Amino acid sequence: MASTSSGSVSQLSVRSYEAGDEQAVLDLIDADRLPGQPPTSAAMLAEALAGRSPVDGSRWADLDGLVTEVIHDGVRVLGVVSYAVRPSDGAGHVLWLHCLEESALAQALVVRALDRLGSRPVYAFEFASALAHEVRGLPVRNRPGTRRALERSGFTARDRWRYLHRLLPTAPVGVLSYPVAEVSECADSPGWQLRVREPDGTAVAQATVGRPVNGAGVLWWISTDPAHRGRGLGHSLLAQCLIVLVEAGAREVIACVPADDDAPGAAERDPAAAICLFESAGFSEIDRLVSFIRRP
Repeated sequence: MASTSSGSVSQLSVRSYEAGDEQAVLDLIDADRLPGQPPTSAAMLAEALAGRSPVDGSRWADLDGLVTEVIHDGVRVLGVVSYAVRPSDGAGHVLWLHCLEESALAQALVVRALDRLGSRPVYAFEFASALAHEVRGLPVRNRPGTRRALERSGFTARDRWRYLHRLLPTAPVGVLSYPVAEVSECADSPGWQLRVREPDGTAVAQATVGRPVNGAGVLWWISTDPAHRGRGLGHSLLAQCLIVLVEAGAREVIACVPADDDAPGAAERDPAAAICLFESAGFSEIDRLVSFIRRP
């Protein structure tokens, strides 16, 4: 086995997660936190351990036999992995994994999950968890050790989302160049929907923003009717989204855009136009969110 700063992996052991592991696991998760993500709380970890998530919750509800295990040296927890099976099609899922990006530890955890899941298709980082907001995939620039471990174990990568981030001023200024959108509470998640309508009530642009958590907001969705593009409507709506977030206490905001025209949601979101819109508003790409699949 390859060596790590914690010694030879062959001298380490794997066991089920225990309540006493909580702080060590939170520290491992926090070490991988992206800009724009709030610190993972004990409550967020508890949701993930229970197989629940505020985002992609229905996909978590489809899973069975959730297992979370840690790799340790007898004193310290050095890594953690969570995996499960989806009974509807028999596929396995590696849900989340953290190990300070030590390649040998990541490899050992991936091999452990594959061994327990058996001979079946296995997906990794396919959807979001309760541990982070809107992170539907592995942020491969920040997680090279985990990516290498997956690819060495036979997984194939699929580039899915571009993860964008922007810091927010404490008091944004500016004049909206288009009629102000109506703002209403979201029915299914904490946050707000913004809609711009024509005088006859027809919605021509809309956006959804998530209520900030520890100063971090999320822009879930923004779109403009194709017939109304090119008039500055998208810029005006995005500006109002940022104002709503700042007024709610956000100090930074993230947004995710399909990585290419073939990615999920691309047809509705027009990735190229969305990237231009976000970049013009000061967003920067922080990472690419990638999912993986391994076939037996």
